[in-house]
Amino acid sequence: MALDLDKQLGANPKLVHSVNQKVESHVQREKGDWFLNTLMLEGCNAPFKYKRKKLYQSLKGARVNLTYYPDVESIAGFDIEVMRVVRLKRA
Repeated sequence: MALDLDKQLGANPKLVHSVNQKVESHVQREKGDWFLNTLMLEGCNAPFKYKRKKLYQSLKGARVNLTYYPDVESIAGFDIEVMRVVRLKRA
């Protein structure tokens, strides 16, 4: 498993891996066939976004390991930094 992560990180230098991060808030919204998830982590002002096919249990207060890459999302004419989650696991 660690080899797969190392391989991913080596292949894409923009990917970032964070370990043992505390989730301050977790919001899930339904959009079509998908559930859009937004996490806010302790000590970070950027939202971490990902989508799933099924509703997931709340991660609020949980510790998680994340692999993500920074991105910019345009909302109402403003550019906002977001983190696109590629991999998420409970710590």
